[in-house]
Amino acid sequence: MRTEVFIGVENNEGAKPLFDTWLAQFRDIGARRNANMKITSTDHMSFIAAGVPGFNPFQSYENYDVRTHHTNMDTRDHVNPEDIRQAAIVMASFAWQSAMLEDRLPRN
Repeated sequence: MRTEVFIGVENNEGAKPLFDTWLAQFRDIGARRNANMKITSTDHMSFIAAGVPGFNPFQSYENYDVRTHHTNMDTRDHVNPEDIRQAAIVMASFAWQSAMLEDRLPRN
């Protein structure tokens, strides 16, 4: 089973339907849903503070956050290459589709 991909749309109601459409093409590789929630303490918050839409892409990761995340055990041997490929595909598509929009991404 592939790792599930989520996009935290940060309560941006305008971006959610757009992202749902973009993400739908990746269901077969585990990109399943956009989560309309606000996640704090990550790099995207500085974009939001500056008035630029910020989103938080993440993958479900069992047994990683419990003892590994941001510790001395957080090394590349804990990285799943398939997860990196999956994330790269989804993020590249979102970047391309964002760049091709006739209008700017919706703002809150």
